Amino acid sequence: MWLKVVILILLVAVVGSLFSGLLFLVKDTDNSNGRLAKALTVRITLTVLLMAVIAYGFWSGELRWGAPWLH
Repeated sequence: MWLKVVILILLVAVVGSLFSGLLFLVKDTDNSNGRLAKALTVRITLTVLLMAVIAYGFWSGELRWGAPWLH
């Protein structure tokens, strides 16, 4: 159960990073801060971490395929 909570938190963080990057893209007229690049770096890092957690979940058996057409 803890794995699903971690996955949900990571998904929310990825979406939050996506919208913060959109805000930086719209609001920043000059790219002196590099906030957009930092938001992209955070989003990529969170996505890689999310994929690793999902892969661990399938490897450990805590996550299973639940699609009805696979049974």
